[in-house]
Amino acid sequence: MRPSATQPLRPRFLASLAALVIGLVAVFLFWPSASRADETTDNELPPRDVSMVVQPAAVSLGPVPSEFERIDAGWLVFEFPGSARSRVEPLVPEAEGFRTRLAEDLGQPVLAHALVRVARTPDQMNQLSPRGAPPPEYAAAMAYPSEHLVLLSMQAPYTWEGTDLVELLGHELAHMALSDAVADHAVPRWFNEGLAIHESGEIPWARTKTLWDASLSRRLLPLAELDQSLPTNRLDVSIAYAEAADVVRFLMRDADRARFGSLIERVRAGVPFERALEDAYDSDIRKLEYEWREEVARRFGYWPVLTGGGLLWVLISALAVAAWVKKRRRAKAQLAQWAREEAEVDAAIAASRNESFPPVRVDDGPRDEPVPPRVPSVPVVEHEGRWYTLH
Repeated sequence: MRPSATQPLRPRFLASLAALVIGLVAVFLFWPSASRADETTDNELPPRDVSMVVQPAAVSLGPVPSEFERIDAGWLVFEFPGSARSRVEPLVPEAEGFRTRLAEDLGQPVLAHALVRVARTPDQMNQLSPRGAPPPEYAAAMAYPSEHLVLLSMQAPYTWEGTDLVELLGHELAHMALSDAVADHAVPRWFNEGLAIHESGEIPWARTKTLWDASLSRRLLPLAELDQSLPTNRLDVSIAYAEAADVVRFLMRDADRARFGSLIERVRAGVPFERALEDAYDSDIRKLEYEWREEVARRFGYWPVLTGGGLLWVLISALAVAAWVKKRRRAKAQLAQWAREEAEVDAAIAASRNESFPPVRVDDGPRDEPVPPRVPSVPVVEHEGRWYTLH
């Protein structure tokens, strides 16, 4: 029955209307950044950022610039621009926390020592990299496990926005820790990237939305295809990263922590990854994948029933966009703050140099000094301060 003009609107209709409005706003905010191929956003997941050096002994590091400073925290050493000290010092306790958690999750002692070089820009990061093994042009960070080296850039490539150094550091340390835990034995790239994303806690809302879409549209990728589906360029957006991180989360559930530790230990002993996975979980990989897919279906399948259809999808989209906007604004504010700090440091350095080497005074003209009286060229005599011509 069509409601009359005086009939009050039903709560369900109001909820649907609100969901439609939120959805339109989310699409309006999100569409411009997602539709342009020449931009990159913080919702994108990290690209290939682990370098495999074939002959570590033959690799040498480039020298750091003269203005760089150093923090030695025992197992961890930072090298960074002097003006960035206020940004680098907080990374020390963050790294300690990452190291402790990674050792617990992997069940092995990890990160006995690490060198972290912090660059102002991606170009400078390239200069700080091992000779012959530069990072890709799209990378804001890079891990060199065989060299126990991490490179971080304070600015992102392409956009030149400020990066989240804590997030980047956690991601790269996770790569290095996994390499330590398995004694440099091979693991699938999806497992390596999935662990790094899971441990660093990157963009959770974006990953949730990606899995939501893939699950409802039945586009989840088989584990066997994940490595080939991971994008090689940061401008590419793929569900493969979100799926890889969620599979690692599934394998690390509280009930399976001991199994996960057994997986790492078996790989460390030289057992091939797939066989180690099946032995540790007492199941073949196809059954594990099926169980993960069933969990994803339950997780996302119940939400529409509990939240009224597409409302949750809209809310997740809005939260993902809001997180992106907030992070983008924070990055811009961070860049402005960094510019002010560097200008203050440069001014202080210039002032200290002026005090150490005072400028030489240059004679730029006559000074106000008494001028002697003019002496005439004809015979004269002086009497009481006045001159008289002789006749």
